Amino acid sequence: MHQILLNIAIYLAAAIIVVTLSKRIGFGSVLGYLVAGTLLGPYVLGFVGDPESILHFAEFGVVIMLFLIGLELKPHKLWSLRRAILCIGGAQVVLTAALLTGVLVALGVAWRESLLIGLALA
Repeated sequence: MHQILLNIAIYLAAAIIVVTLSKRIGFGSVLGYLVAGTLLGPYVLGFVGDPESILHFAEFGVVIMLFLIGLELKPHKLWSLRRAILCIGGAQVVLTAALLTGVLVALGVAWRESLLIGLALA
């Protein structure tokens, strides 16, 4: 129980520090939470050695992050950008999928699998 409370304190402290820095630099809080999670993970600072042990905290963090994204989203601005989002976003997906498909076909992967992988990664 003591270890769980210590982990919670570490996660909250890291989130507060990194999100505050992220906001001061001019990035959003969501990016700060992602950076904090990356830093605490098993591949950078190693505070989380076994990701399965904190799965519930991670799921809760994703819910909070999605909530924050929803708070930062302004529906009227999204509606005014709908054409740009659909045109530019659609073009990005199509071009990225075509590029990845072409590279994979050139590497010898069958075109159907290449297309599937290209679309999934786009």
